[in-house]
Amino acid sequence: MTNQVTNARYRLGYHVAAPSGWINDPNGFCYFKGYYHLFYQYYPEAPEWGPMHWGHVRSRDLVHWQTLPTALVPGDREDRNGCFSGSAIVKDDTLYLIYTGNNYYDASDPNRYWQNQNLAYSQDGIHFTKYEHNPIIATPPDDSTQEFRDPKVWEHDGQYYLIAGNQTKDHLGRVLLYQSEDLKKWNYLGPLTQAQQAELEGYMWECPDLFRVNGQDILMTSPQGIEAQAQKYLNLHQSVYFPGQLNYQKAKFEQDGLAELDLGHDFYAPQTMLAPDGRRILIGWMDMWESDMPEQKDGWAGALTLPRELTWQAGQLYMQPIQETQQLRQEILLQKDYSVKDATVLCENEATTELQLKLDLMQFKDGQFHLQFVDEQTNAQTVLTYQADQQQLTVQRSDRPTDRFARVKDSDQLQLQIFVDRSSLEIFVNQGEVVFSERYYFETAPKILASSSTDTSLQVQIYRLDNQAISF
Repeated sequence: MTNQVTNARYRLGYHVAAPSGWINDPNGFCYFKGYYHLFYQYYPEAPEWGPMHWGHVRSRDLVHWQTLPTALVPGDREDRNGCFSGSAIVKDDTLYLIYTGNNYYDASDPNRYWQNQNLAYSQDGIHFTKYEHNPIIATPPDDSTQEFRDPKVWEHDGQYYLIAGNQTKDHLGRVLLYQSEDLKKWNYLGPLTQAQQAELEGYMWECPDLFRVNGQDILMTSPQGIEAQAQKYLNLHQSVYFPGQLNYQKAKFEQDGLAELDLGHDFYAPQTMLAPDGRRILIGWMDMWESDMPEQKDGWAGALTLPRELTWQAGQLYMQPIQETQQLRQEILLQKDYSVKDATVLCENEATTELQLKLDLMQFKDGQFHLQFVDEQTNAQTVLTYQADQQQLTVQRSDRPTDRFARVKDSDQLQLQIFVDRSSLEIFVNQGEVVFSERYYFETAPKILASSSTDTSLQVQIYRLDNQAISF
């Protein structure tokens, strides 16, 4: 029985969410027969994590999405207790999904399970058939624990490759590499790379992704178990990337450092796809395990981020909202230059907006700039602060005990592009140098105020955005 939404107070206007029930990781992000397809971990029967299905939406422009029938339902011998995360690839005019089957030895003990990798396919991109000879990879290698999931597949020089998240028997996160000629028979090539210390790199690596952008190989994953370090790694689990070099002949990835991908409170399990025009586009889960989700009381839980274009610049990944988000703009609400010091109201009574701000830093050497989002009914707040002498940004939320932090590169200007939805904020700094993803739960549309410790020039543009971009 499908769950029902009982209250739309926090319902998002232009972010992908499920019709009702629970949603987490994005899956199977791809392009097929004129549509972008996006799947997600889905439990339709309640707004809580349960036996995972694959929910499904498609779009022609990446910002207006149509909900399609559920693509994968658990319960077969290979996925008795869940169709866990995976990816998609197009071969011979057919869309293939590769996913993890989750199976409990005893349904009363969810900590004892086995996981395998499976295949499903579709000619129309709507109706999917599970491969009759599943699983295509039945077991993990002998030197690993039961953790074996989240396959990401791609093609290179006429061969297919797959990586999966895994854990060594010494409880270190790693990624395994497989190779195939037909997507059905897979050869294990060995561990691609792994953590050296669990507290620094994680005891389990979920949702791996491997791609090349602007000439740089990137391994992206969501490690569990990295310990917090002052102002870094502050979420329960992280999403990180390793720049490096992939050697197909040696089946190894030589990693060079580690960096967090998104510094907000609510971001996990991102997945990328290569668009037909060559852009590398990412979508993540815009929540975090064990966070409060007030929308659960209303019959739904969870959402996905806006699609973001990835580029490699000056030794780091940049994430910017895709250019198609401009299609969401319905009306310009404000276009004005301010000399800001005392609190200045920029916008109120608008639930779905895009803000573009430019702060002149040449006349702002050692002060603080604040951007406040305030619920006037409850006085709940989310505040973005820029501390000029430290070149540091801080996100403070009245509903969270800890803040989030980032440092930005030296510049004459601080640029902010912020997408406000009914219960989310996505903050892009300096054209994607830093990103914060946040869920927030106000009873009213936020009142947005800017203030500064010293007079400074602020350019502001605000757009009203489409609040019905998702059809259920």
